[in-house]
Amino acid sequence: MEQASSQTEIQELGEGPAESASFCDPLLESLLIIARIEHLPISETSLTAGLPLINERLTPKLFIRSAERAGLSAKVIERPLDQISALVLPAVLLLENNDACVLTKLDAQSGKAEVLDPHSNGKNVVDLSVLQERYSGYSIFCKPLHRYDERTQEIKVRQKGHWFWGVLGRSWRIYRDVLLASLFINLFAIANPLFVMNVYDRVVPNEAVETLWVLAIGVATVYFFDLVLKLLRGYFIEVAGKKSDVLLSAMIFERVLGARLEDKPMSVGSFASQLKDFESVRSFITSSTVTAFVDLPFTILFLLVIFYVGGPLVLVPLACIPIVIGYALFILKPLRQSVEETMQSSAQKNSTLVEALASLETVKGLGAEGRVQRAWEKSVGHLAYWGQKSRLLSNSAVTVAGTVVQLSSVAVIVAGVYLIAEKELTMGALIACVMLTSRALAPLSQLSSLLVNFEQTVTALESLETIVDKAQERDEEKTFIKRPSFSGEVRFNKVSFAYPGEEHPSIETVSFTIKPRERVAIIGRMGSGKTTVQKLMMGLFQPTAGSVLIDGIDIQQLDPADLRHGVGYVPQDVSLFFGSVKDNIAYGTPHATDQQIVRAAEHSGVTGFVNKHPMGFQRPVGERGAFLSGGQRQSIGVARALIKDPSIYLLDEPSTGMDNSTEAKLKQNLMQVTQGKTVILVTHKTSLLDLVDRIIVLENGKLIADGSKESVLDALKKGQIRVEQ
Repeated sequence: MEQASSQTEIQELGEGPAESASFCDPLLESLLIIARIEHLPISETSLTAGLPLINERLTPKLFIRSAERAGLSAKVIERPLDQISALVLPAVLLLENNDACVLTKLDAQSGKAEVLDPHSNGKNVVDLSVLQERYSGYSIFCKPLHRYDERTQEIKVRQKGHWFWGVLGRSWRIYRDVLLASLFINLFAIANPLFVMNVYDRVVPNEAVETLWVLAIGVATVYFFDLVLKLLRGYFIEVAGKKSDVLLSAMIFERVLGARLEDKPMSVGSFASQLKDFESVRSFITSSTVTAFVDLPFTILFLLVIFYVGGPLVLVPLACIPIVIGYALFILKPLRQSVEETMQSSAQKNSTLVEALASLETVKGLGAEGRVQRAWEKSVGHLAYWGQKSRLLSNSAVTVAGTVVQLSSVAVIVAGVYLIAEKELTMGALIACVMLTSRALAPLSQLSSLLVNFEQTVTALESLETIVDKAQERDEEKTFIKRPSFSGEVRFNKVSFAYPGEEHPSIETVSFTIKPRERVAIIGRMGSGKTTVQKLMMGLFQPTAGSVLIDGIDIQQLDPADLRHGVGYVPQDVSLFFGSVKDNIAYGTPHATDQQIVRAAEHSGVTGFVNKHPMGFQRPVGERGAFLSGGQRQSIGVARALIKDPSIYLLDEPSTGMDNSTEAKLKQNLMQVTQGKTVILVTHKTSLLDLVDRIIVLENGKLIADGSKESVLDALKKGQIRVEQ
């Protein structure tokens, strides 16, 4: 009977997400369970915000990244169930069918295990044999991370390492193997000159054919291993480069998305060009450039062999090396300048292109094609000039290095003939020295291209450094207060704010309190700070003075993901993404059901135009919603806010671009849907004021009126408050 009960429990435990009636992410729920056990409160939204979820679920690799946010160190381990120590519990067991559970106790003697089911959060005691049938063999062990305080903050930063070199350092074992392979490759390169020397000096004079074949077979064997090592070295470099490329690309883009809006670049095109500069870094760490750098130190090895074989002939390549390096250093400064100017010109060109394409309709409407064309040609000309200068400098270094290498061969032959005449050198040794001299100077002949790649990489890294160093909304060292939901109180306490680069504040010493379920409109002249107030409520910007509180908690103490999850925000200018209407409605709520999507669409007015289209909700919207009208885009923006069913609604001109009848229907629906919710409306339309009971008036960034709708409107009519409606 007990066995049957255990089987029933484990079958319920093994029901994966596919069989679940409601959406459930087993790994995410398991992580939440472990966080609660370890007394690390955190919300589901905080754990997944910004992560590249697969089918909207965590994977074991993403589990590790998510666990760090909860203050946990996680590692995926392959281990038999009966070998899991009680010291590492609780642990997450990865089950079949992409399911998981949390193992809290394991008693091998009684053959029982205590697990927590992420689907129901229930505790089950099951037989180990039954659990073993579902166990995949892999577990995730978690332990709390040790938190350092301010006294050791600087030491911790040094321990963590540089964002770029630290990632490359993870592949140090691979690069160690590359260096080892390079050592043998360069040792094998000595075989051919020595083979030729012995053939000319011993085999030919003595007609020792048997010795010839022995030497030939030996050299052929060496070349075979040389081929294998070169293939392996190239493979190792590509593997290490790919690993670093993926990690660095993901980290850089995560920093971009997580940066504060105060650090938003002035030009999207220029910023995109900065990100594109990572291509230079990628090329450097995955191409033959690394091989050339690795081979450079082995020049010393070939010089020693030349000295052993040819004695004083080593002075020739020794004299050539300073010439090649000297010229490379001579052009280094102008080369760096040209590379930096090229990258800056490329950013300017990209800015012009992106701005023109994004505003193409406006450009045509204004007839400003000529102005844009002139800006484009100016950018292209400037880029071409500096690009040409970079190539000329690089080619000159290649030419000088190639000439020096050729002259070195001539000098070795001339000096060698004199040594042969004095019986101090053999014919075979001279030929070997010529071959070794070319091999010794070969890496130096690539020094020019190495310098170009190196300068491009250094410049790109400096550019990327500014991106990585941007202040983040979610500081890794900051512990947020968990608030998965809000009652709806909003308070501004002497808040002032000025946009980056602006000396005049957008709002100044603004104070007010909005109670839960209160419906308030914020009105004022254009540029009076209405939209800024809502952006501060969303935590998109941080006030320069004062504080913004939600439910009595400063929003700087709230996780931005939790804050925005609990607020339905409709911006004045809605941005849509390439895809369908349905995709865009559920863009921020991927777990939304079709029923929720349809409900939000009905209340926002989206069904009014999708039902008239043959593709319905699958109707494409184009990039930035180019296939839809302004009113239709605004309707989708309203649907995005409604689908979350939040406790706070921030509506910034929600009926922009809508006709009167559509606006009337939207107003009626919003009145019904937002009952019992906090509504903060920004509008210039008097008709939308039916949605509110209270009005706040802003003028030049200052609060000049705050009261009931009737009293404020009456004061406006009498001219006691002068504000543009």
